[in-house]
Amino acid sequence: MTLAPYACDPAQSRGRRHPVTPAPTRDDFQRDRDRIVHSTAFRRLVYKTQVFLNHEGDLFRTRLTHSLEVAQLARSIARSLRLNEDLTEAIALAHDLGHTPFGHAGQDALNDCMAAHGGFEHNLQSLRVVDQLEHRYPDHDGLNLSFETREGILKHCSAANARLLEAAEPGGVARRFIDGTQPSLEAQLANLADEIAYNAHDIDDGVRSGLLTLTQVAEVPLFARHLRTVRAEYPRLAERRTLYEAIRRMLSAQIYDVIDATGAALAAAAPRSADDARRTGRLVQFSAEMRAQSSALKRFLFANLYRHPQVVDTTAQARQVVRELFAAYLDRPAELRPSFAERPDRERAVADYIAGMTDRFALREHERLTGQRLLA
Repeated sequence: MTLAPYACDPAQSRGRRHPVTPAPTRDDFQRDRDRIVHSTAFRRLVYKTQVFLNHEGDLFRTRLTHSLEVAQLARSIARSLRLNEDLTEAIALAHDLGHTPFGHAGQDALNDCMAAHGGFEHNLQSLRVVDQLEHRYPDHDGLNLSFETREGILKHCSAANARLLEAAEPGGVARRFIDGTQPSLEAQLANLADEIAYNAHDIDDGVRSGLLTLTQVAEVPLFARHLRTVRAEYPRLAERRTLYEAIRRMLSAQIYDVIDATGAALAAAAPRSADDARRTGRLVQFSAEMRAQSSALKRFLFANLYRHPQVVDTTAQARQVVRELFAAYLDRPAELRPSFAERPDRERAVADYIAGMTDRFALREHERLTGQRLLA
């Protein structure tokens, strides 16, 4: 496939922080993807919460399966738009590497613990993972990924942290948060594919868990029209298959909408290069109608799944685990692994250590250090 002129070309990459010898059979973005897949942080995602904690069931999504679904969706759309599939996939696979145990509950608790020490942002933590915290190579820390992959990983960043990153790396991955430009189209696509994926699989997991019913979800217009069509075509189909087919059709509708809406935006803006696209407003997008329907679905999930009493109770205990781990390690730094205990930035070292934990390791450590057994 010939790349569009506004796609990122690995031959024109802005490079890596540490020079490397080119690989004989892979371009820079393919190499980034492979480094991500072989990283320790990527493997840990299999035991990190998406919505339901890892011990609550074997078939619920985890951060790893979510990342794979995002990568599949993003790559399919990238192909239709003639964007760089390998870069899109690399960003999608790495976008949650910095997520804490216990999902957003863990992130919020760690941010509270770090309030006086710069806070905690999981997107910034993902960048820290690939830039500093992975220790796999003899001559540098981190995975030494290309600028374009790192740019896409840093999806959000506070103004204060953007200024700190810019001071350390002038003109680097945080510059766009200061000057108001956009990331590459591949990064924009990975971001939107993330939203499409979690909306769909949270419906699936919510119904599977029993916290949502098909009747409830049928109240959401984006899902309801596909559910009606499936029931009309297959009136005797079992409920679970009906759910799967309605979700599949909803996903397809969103994907084709992104392809059409983005194609129209690209035709109107006519960017002549990847940098030209960065200087234009956000181009990878839903249509206005689909954006409204997707937002309504997100509001439904927030009210009925993420705020379900059972989920709220679980996340409250998860926050307690993270808070008490943070306090215990600060009080007893010898309990940290030596590479973290020896660091002078004690609070950030503790945050890095906790953020890298899987759900089950965090629970074991919490029980060992506090004598309490939570979320059993």
